[in-house]
Amino acid sequence: MSVITEPTAVSDRTFADLLATADRVAEQLRQTAAERDRANATPRAEIELLRDNDLLQVQEPVEYGGSGLDYAQAVQITRRVARGDTSIAHLLGYHYAQTRVATLFGTPAQADEQSRRNAAEKLFWGGIQNPRGSSGLVLTRDGDGFRLNGNRTFASGASTGDQLSVTALLDGSQVFLSLDTRGGRQGFTFLDDWDNIGQRLTDSGGVRVVDARIEHHEVLGEEPFTGGTLSPHQTLITPHWQLAFVNFYVGTAEGALTEALQWTRDHASPWETSGVDRATDDPYILQTVGELVSQVRAAALLADRAGDALQEAVNIGPALTEDQRADAAIAVYEAKYFTTEVGLKAASQLFEIQGARATTSAYGFDRHWRNLRTHTLHDPVAYKAREVGDWVLNHRHPEFSLYR
Repeated sequence: MSVITEPTAVSDRTFADLLATADRVAEQLRQTAAERDRANATPRAEIELLRDNDLLQVQEPVEYGGSGLDYAQAVQITRRVARGDTSIAHLLGYHYAQTRVATLFGTPAQADEQSRRNAAEKLFWGGIQNPRGSSGLVLTRDGDGFRLNGNRTFASGASTGDQLSVTALLDGSQVFLSLDTRGGRQGFTFLDDWDNIGQRLTDSGGVRVVDARIEHHEVLGEEPFTGGTLSPHQTLITPHWQLAFVNFYVGTAEGALTEALQWTRDHASPWETSGVDRATDDPYILQTVGELVSQVRAAALLADRAGDALQEAVNIGPALTEDQRADAAIAVYEAKYFTTEVGLKAASQLFEIQGARATTSAYGFDRHWRNLRTHTLHDPVAYKAREVGDWVLNHRHPEFSLYR
């Protein structure tokens, strides 16, 4: 039974305006995406672009200065931005998920305080998180606070974040930290070593933490912090992350397809034995376009269905059951599987529409495949298909981790 309330006319207008803003930002990013991809610079200007267009605080209450969007709406903004630049959509999608951590794991006072600050100060959130059991960073007690030590290989948006969402081990159990890093943070060294084939503008280099002081209030939740059992509602954190992935995969495919179709109209040539004068009349180009458009649109619909399912589970709140959590998670994982397959296929087959000249490096059309190939290795999609099959066939819940 759905508990989602109908949006008001005002929220509908607000959402439409924000989608239009995201479209404008995406177009601005798209115009320089290939050039910026080659430069591989830290994306400070791009983050300011998001901030200047009021896209960072969209999930916070209107009375605090936000837009009042729910998470299912926010990820659609991620999707729109991905049409112009997958790396920046990656940062934005992670940001939207990270700003929800306090609502799931913090006290009501912590969640409210962070929400107010997010809205008023338009904070950008980076993350130092390792889904594999929070390994790599260890929190130890030190007087009335803590000390943090360790290393992480990947930390998206960490060096550019105003606030960091961090996972660590305390007494062998996972805890979440929320750290203000404006003006720097003693003990944190950002290694600036991210030089991968894709997602090059995600500020995803490693981080080293040595004896960093963590205050008591920066650990989310209440003492003793460890030893408790997470509720099904809290474990929705993982579908939040996965839904962000789903939407910037779809958005990347949509943007890549749009670029390829325009280039084909303007520059492509029909094959010599096609019997037609224009590439846009070549029967095999038409077939490929038809197949890809159908698949990408299907992926977008599945992503929307997943967003609705997750939002319904979020709205149920602490009363959420294990079965309801599994239903929502599986809807997201179905979409994760399909958008991965469709996105990679579309980003590769677009060259079959455009032709050999489109592989010229100046165009940078290869960035779409490189971006998707890089991020879709985040966690093997075969395991998502297996989790869907196990739920459908055996009614076995996905066992919670920060991957599922």
